[in-house]
Parts: sequence; structure tokens; C-alpha cells
Amino acid sequence: MQLNRLRLPLFIIASFLFGLKTYFVYRFMFDLSIENALQEFILFLNPLASAYFVFALSVWLKPKNQIRYLRVAMLLGTLVLYFNLVFYRNFTDFITIPVLFQGSNAADLTSSILTLIHFEDLLLLLDVVLVWYLSKRLEEPAVILNRHAKIAATAVTFLLLAGNVVLAEIERPMLFVRAFDREYLVKNIGLYNYHLYDATMHTKTKAQRVFADGSDVNKIGNYMREETGSNEPSEMYGVAEDKNVIFISVESFQNFLLDSEINGTETTPFLNDLKESKDTIWFKNFYHQTAQGKTSDSEFITENSLYPLDRGAVYFTHAQNEYHALPEILKNNGYYSSVYHSNNKSFWNREVMYENIGYDHFFGEESFEETPENTFGWGLEDKEFFKQSIPYLKEQKQPFYSKFITLTHHFPFELPEEKANIDKYNSGSQTLNQYFQTARYTDEALEGFFKELKEAGLYEDSIIILMGDHYGISEFHNKAMGEFLGKEINPYEHMKLQRVPFMIHIPGYEKGEVREEVVGQIDVKPTLLNLLGIQDMRDLNFGSDMFSEDRKNFIAMRDGSFVSDEYIYTKDICYERESGAEIAPEEEACQPIREKVDKELQYSNDIIYGDLFRFYEFK
Repeated sequence: MQLNRLRLPLFIIASFLFGLKTYFVYRFMFDLSIENALQEFILFLNPLASAYFVFALSVWLKPKNQIRYLRVAMLLGTLVLYFNLVFYRNFTDFITIPVLFQGSNAADLTSSILTLIHFEDLLLLLDVVLVWYLSKRLEEPAVILNRHAKIAATAVTFLLLAGNVVLAEIERPMLFVRAFDREYLVKNIGLYNYHLYDATMHTKTKAQRVFADGSDVNKIGNYMREETGSNEPSEMYGVAEDKNVIFISVESFQNFLLDSEINGTETTPFLNDLKESKDTIWFKNFYHQTAQGKTSDSEFITENSLYPLDRGAVYFTHAQNEYHALPEILKNNGYYSSVYHSNNKSFWNREVMYENIGYDHFFGEESFEETPENTFGWGLEDKEFFKQSIPYLKEQKQPFYSKFITLTHHFPFELPEEKANIDKYNSGSQTLNQYFQTARYTDEALEGFFKELKEAGLYEDSIIILMGDHYGISEFHNKAMGEFLGKEINPYEHMKLQRVPFMIHIPGYEKGEVREEVVGQIDVKPTLLNLLGIQDMRDLNFGSDMFSEDRKNFIAMRDGSFVSDEYIYTKDICYERESGAEIAPEEEACQPIREKVDKELQYSNDIIYGDLFRFYEFK
């Protein structure tokens, strides 16, 4: 009876309930960082404004259709919110349209996705159920308004949205110009408006190739030559001339694993020894620079010395572009090139991309024998993967460049109990707890691979590079990470956690050392060419030879953050790199590098979206 006396229109009730739910998800499930009262108010306002905009449109429909519209809109809006939540739990990021085109990867993600779905997620359906219930119980759930009243109800939408945008620009000036960080967009304009913005940008970038011309690449090329350091050979030029190159991309490995222990047992005993070897050069301040493409981004950056895209993965969206990649350059200098990865060829669209950038052969999952005993998690275990690769490697024409991509140490980091040689960690994060066991397993697999290379007679004539491809533990697990490291994980500490192993092992070198330079994946291509004694004066890179004295002194992340010799800049805060002390904004210590970072990220986007290398003569 009381429900029948309720006179508040159902679309307003739906707007309030859905907006409140969305705010709750933003605040406590996405765990978006809030720094002041204005940010909190904007975060509360934008979901209410977006919800009112969608549900107020119902007043223009016939009464019967109003109710149907509200029910469907509530359900679809909840699904969009939930899909982003599941995605965020793994990647600490939001879905973009290019990511949706990577749906062919979903079949390989089943076990990973299941770990990201929580029982309490059912609470997100409460408002949907309540609106459906009210639509059945209220005598007049629909509203009948005259034309002027409908216009007035709709006009409130534009006032709310305009107010939201004005406040967002006050809080984050040039929000839509420097839109590298999707978290800022979602915090300031809301998830749904962000998706509209993303759709607009997708349309714009699709048109960018049509209007591109050769003058753009010449301007960018001049910038690269001026900013990335001298073309003169560095001290390490030709050290590995004519040697085979074995490049091992180690899945989800971060530097904090090195020298760590669980209950007195070393996590990575082999890598701990390798980084101290007289034949190994270890760059301890090497950073991954990947974005939404994760492992494929890692491959793209290291092979091209270009940045990944701000949205989606280059391997999917622009695999047919013209590039001047490392495999192609090495092929022109007498190298046979190959990739070993026991996954299907379509994952990350590798089969198409590899052929385009010059690889001679891809040894995918069909090249390996998988059995129930040697397969778990994402596929063939790393120990068996390396063992089965040796016969193929022995048959290759020399010198060769061969890349190995491991699988075992992959989210959700599951390992059969009988294969674990280290205890699980004990924290509130199952992901972090399991992370050390798969890391130890991969460490053992790497040790076995080195022994097999020696037995096969390939070790002495090769240079072996090990690189972590991207982070394994996201911001979602900061609390557990803080417990393990014994300190709070703030933005400064989080940036430092993006360091991944990078070791250059040259048998017989005997001048191994630990290097302190701030370097990243963008620097791998020019560094490797220098080691091999290959000069390509027409090549274009955003990276520098890591051994060069006048190398570029910063590395940039795709969201606009950066690390330089002196500073770390992230989340709009400038820190001293060594001490972690915050630098006052008025000092503008980070501003000169910020301007270069923004320029480089935009230039890299221009190259990819415009397919600019088709206008450039590399030979």
C-alpha cells in the first residue's frame, strides 16, 4: 500500500540507485585514488549525472515502453560496469574498443577470468532487481509529461553533465588533451562517458591514416636523431659480433623476486647467481613500458623501439603497418630469426605480426608435444618447453636470432603441488601467494635451459638476453605487496616495482657488472644492434643504446609517467628518484621531461595510427 502512494518517478529512483552503486564500485572496488574533496565530489557526481542522462530519456517513450527501457538500461549498464571491474582486477585498467577486438584471446583466458569473479559481485544486481520489483508493484511506474515537462526533465541532464565537465577541467586542466591515463578520465567524467570518449577517439584514429603524409615522419625522425643520443658506436660495439642471439622473454617477472626468500628458501637462486656472474651485465634499473597489450606490447617495444598504443594492442590493431623491426634488420645482416612460444599462433595475432616484421619461423604450440603430465596452467610447462626447443635450435642456420617466450609464470600463477619447490607466501592475496612458486619453477627451467645449451654446443657461440616482459602483480594487490616488502606502496613505490630483470649474458666476456642507468624496453633494439656491431644509420628509434654516454636520460610510460636519472613522475606528483621525497609543484622540476614525454608518446601514436613508415626509405 505504501508503495502505491510513492510519487517519485521511477526513472529518478533508478538514476539514484544506479548512480550510487556506480560510485560505490568506483570508490571501493576500482579503488580509485582520491586526493582532495573536489575529486571526491566529482567522483560522486559523475555517475549520478550519467545515470540521470540515460534514464531520463525514458520520459520520451510511451508508458509501456518506459518500463521496458528502464529494465534493459539498468541491466546493460550493470554489465558494462561489471566487465570493466573484472578487467580492472587483472590489468588495473579499463576496457577500450581495441581491446574488444582482442576477444579471440578470451578462449585462452578461462582459468584466469574465473579467479577474477567474486561471489560478492552478485550485490551489483540489487538495484536491477529492486527497480524491476518496483516496476511491478507501483500503480503508475511510468510518467506522463507534456512536451515542456519532458524538455525540462531532459535539460537537467545537460546541466549536470556540463557541471561535471567544468569541475573536471578545474581539477585536471587539459584532461582531454593529455588523456594517456584512463584512470583520470574515469575519475573525472565517469566510466560511461569515458566509453563514449573512447569510441570518438577510435573513429578519429581510424581516419588518421588517410590524412597522413610524408612530412610528418621527417619531422619525427629529426626529433629522434636529436634526442636519442649519438649514432657513434659505444664501448660495447661489436662485443657479440656474429654470435647467435637467444632472447628469453620471461613472463610476468619483476625485480623484487630477485634475492627474495620465502620461509628461508630463495625464490630465484639461478637468476641470483646469474646476475652476479662475471659474464653477465645486469641493468638493475630496467623498466617495462607495456600498456594494454602486455606481452605483445613488450615484443613490439623491444623489436621496434616505438611506444605501445594508448588504447589496445598494436599487434591486433596495426599488424599490417610498415615497420623497420629488429628481425628485419638482422635478416638484412645475415641472421636467421625465429620465435619459440608454446601457444596458438592467433593469440595476440602473432602469426600475422611476426611475418610482417621479418621473422623467418614461428615455433608455436603445434611444434611441441603436450601431455597431461607436462601441461598445466596456460599450457606446456617451461622446463619441457625449453627441452623440446633444443633440437629445433640446433638445426637452425647460424648466426640466428631466436626469441623464447615462457608461459608457466603467468597469471593466475597456478602450479601443481608436486612441482613446487618453495612454499606459498602467506597474505590476503592469493595471486601474490602463488606468484613465488611459479617464479621458482621458471627459475629452475632457465637453469636447465642453460645446461641444455651447453650440452648442445650452442652456449659458447651465443649471447643470451633475459628480460621480464611486464609486471605480474598489479596495483590491485598493493596491500599484500606492502606486507611483503615491509612498506606502504604509494605511487612512487609502485613505479619502482615496474622494474623487471634485464641481463645480458656473454659467455667468455669476464667483465660482468651491475649497471645503474635508468633504461627500459624502448632501449633494447639499439642496444642489441650495437652489441652485434650493426650500424643502421637510417633507422628510427625512440630508445638509446644503453651503453652510450650521451643516451637519453629518461624512460616514459604509456600513461605519461616517467623515470629519469633524477626524478620519478607519476599520478601528477614529482619525486626525487633516490629518496622518494615529493617535490613541490611550483618548483617544476619534472616539467621539462614531462613535455618531452608527451611529445614522444604523441609522435609514436602518429607513426602507428598514420602508418608513417610507409613514407620513409630505410635502406
